Amino acid sequence: MSIWSKSDMIITTTPGIEGRRITEYRGIVVGEAILGANVFRDFFAGITDVLGGRSGSYEKSLNEARETALKELEDRARDAGANAVVGVDLDYEVIGKEGSMLMVSASGTAVTVD
Repeated sequence: MSIWSKSDMIITTTPGIEGRRITEYRGIVVGEAILGANVFRDFFAGITDVLGGRSGSYEKSLNEARETALKELEDRARDAGANAVVGVDLDYEVIGKEGSMLMVSASGTAVTVD
């Protein structure tokens, strides 16, 4: 089971939460983050890829985008009166002219659990 939580909100990829009963479904919630690509970071990432290493700058950007999308998802769930989000799905897409931006979206079902 995958659970993400930096507060009292439980966010999980599973359809339920072990040991907790869903008492109310509050609706679908979504969080998105879009980050622009940096020309210099892209250049150095290309060199790293050629040399066979990992691109720390891209990994950091992905991490930041995922955290932002999950935080937005959590905020929207809380606004809906939920204390958990189940069935969370994370999607990553390159968008914009010539793939100049990275979009991370998180979606799930806001619920109230006891």
